[in-house]
Amino acid sequence: MKINIYIAKQKMDLMDEQGQITRQYLISTAKNGTGQKNGSFCTPLGKHIIRAKIGTGQPVNTVFVKRRPTGEVYSPKLAVQFPKRDWILTRILWLSGCEPGFNRFGSVDTMRRYIYIHGTPDSVEMGEPGSIGCIRMRNSDLVELFDQVRAGTQVEIMA
Repeated sequence: MKINIYIAKQKMDLMDEQGQITRQYLISTAKNGTGQKNGSFCTPLGKHIIRAKIGTGQPVNTVFVKRRPTGEVYSPKLAVQFPKRDWILTRILWLSGCEPGFNRFGSVDTMRRYIYIHGTPDSVEMGEPGSIGCIRMRNSDLVELFDQVRAGTQVEIMA
């Protein structure tokens, strides 16, 4: 399996071992556009891998903070209670860059920037940039994707 992410189209392709697209998803990447630097709140480009899969077996809408489930389940009421929270829900696919000096090591390290593919509230629009660097997906799409990929799966993020 391989994942290709297209920033301009706000789409993700999941491909099989022969390079055939098996599934396409609408996504939401950074509202600040693309960029590699720590603190830029941009989505990094280039070749990555899924370094870790987090959240196996958690209920849909499980809230994560620092990659740990908080015990909360997202709801509109919770959103009102915490209006400034960047909601990371359901599952996390933690990305690690593969290109030293571009998206790995130093101030451009994707993993140290905590860039994930993660779930988001259903009210968040897909197909439009809106995150602070991560790749957001509908929770149902993320569960489907999560169950099909493994740690080490290649992810390429393209402008």
